[in-house]
Amino acid sequence: MKQISSVQNPFIKSLVLLQEKAKTRKQTARFLIEGQREISIAIKGGYEIETVLFLAEICTEKEAIQLAPKAELIEINKDVFQKLAYRDSTEGILAVAKTKSMLLSDLKLSRNPLVLVAEAPEKPGNIGALLRTADAANLDAVIIANPKSDLYNPNIVRSSVGCLFTNQIATGTTSEIIAFLKEKKIQFYCATLQNSNSYHLENYTVPTALVVGTEATGLSQEWRDAATQNIIIPMQGEIDSMNVSVAAAILIFEAKRQRGF
Repeated sequence: MKQISSVQNPFIKSLVLLQEKAKTRKQTARFLIEGQREISIAIKGGYEIETVLFLAEICTEKEAIQLAPKAELIEINKDVFQKLAYRDSTEGILAVAKTKSMLLSDLKLSRNPLVLVAEAPEKPGNIGALLRTADAANLDAVIIANPKSDLYNPNIVRSSVGCLFTNQIATGTTSEIIAFLKEKKIQFYCATLQNSNSYHLENYTVPTALVVGTEATGLSQEWRDAATQNIIIPMQGEIDSMNVSVAAAILIFEAKRQRGF
């Protein structure tokens, strides 16, 4: 079994770049996962694990083999682990995994899908929270329009608590996604202040996409013009909007309620 004890090792340097640079992740189609739970969920979600690096004083060789038996195994020391680890506690184990395609054409939808669309989300914490909500509701897919962040950003991997790997995810431009939804005969309801009905008055028991935008700018005019119906969550306080992941959760679970779940 291979052992690496220097942070100057070329392979370790390449992994640091994977953590820090979206361009490197895109060019190599690789990214890092930290923690036994997240690695296990990624494997269950069909991600290919190439290499597992473990800190023997925290994670045993046996545990590492059991977690990813087909992967190359590398024992690292504390210095290397601390150089690579993005979190304070990751159970002494990291993995190099291959990224997945996120094409709209790859999505496999049910006969009566419920989909979440988020336009141009920027904050990794919000994206992670959206993915966690989508997982909790067992949505058919999450579609990111005009993405501002690399979805394999370690902050998104971390904040999603593994739900990056449990959801079907696709990306595309707003125009591409609108065309896709229309082609699939999926009605789409856009959360916006303009020309909107109260969200609970609409029917989400048919093939449905719920579309949310950023808190700062909301949804683009293209979404608002194309929507089956614009919807709003009535506010009773002083502000006119809420966190995008909270708003999405309210809409999603109203749709689930209507569907009898």
